[in-house]
Amino acid sequence: MNPEELLDLVRLHWDDIRSALDDADREELVSRLGALAATPQQAEREVRRAVQGVRLALLDFLPPGHPVRTALDGLRLAGPATACPRVVERARELHTWLTRSGGPAPALPADPEGIIAVVQRRLLAQPSFSAREVRDGCASTEGLIALDDPVDGPRYPAFQFAGHGAAPIPVVRRVNRLLLADQDPWGAADWWLSSNEWLGGRPATLLGALPEDLLVGAASAMLEGD
Repeated sequence: MNPEELLDLVRLHWDDIRSALDDADREELVSRLGALAATPQQAEREVRRAVQGVRLALLDFLPPGHPVRTALDGLRLAGPATACPRVVERARELHTWLTRSGGPAPALPADPEGIIAVVQRRLLAQPSFSAREVRDGCASTEGLIALDDPVDGPRYPAFQFAGHGAAPIPVVRRVNRLLLADQDPWGAADWWLSSNEWLGGRPATLLGALPEDLLVGAASAMLEGD
């Protein structure tokens, strides 16, 4: 299944998807669809990340065994760059359709950051450390995710460390580099803190429980579409 087929699947089964989600989950899913619709059509990496965001939301919110969730196992993000404009255009059509059909979608804002505020609030609500706390136990923050909290300043998600005041987990730095966390910390944090069907849970909760190569492979697959 390619990204265009994913969007068609969401539209075809929207009534069923909507009934399986609560209001907050529906709002976030539609916000992610809006984020994809607002992505520049020629920005291939950004389009892939936005599609992955829609996929992660469906995996995270739909219950196991749901037919739409099961179908996502076959999603492939890789493909010719020429497909990106079609994916973005299909997302815009879907977002407009949801709005006109009485779905929970707000009007598509001009500022893409406004449409992903729901995701950012969820990520900032997760356990984290301040910059000072990280400096006390970490010689370098290179390769770590830092989320910009407008109230508290930079926050470092706690899963990256073995414990309070502990050094960063080496494989976390390795995966963060694959996820380009220095360029897109929100996307990298979302990958760690959202359900991953391939791994069988949230990657952040599987640290130490799975071989490191599996985590690295899952991150590589997300970027490459394997």
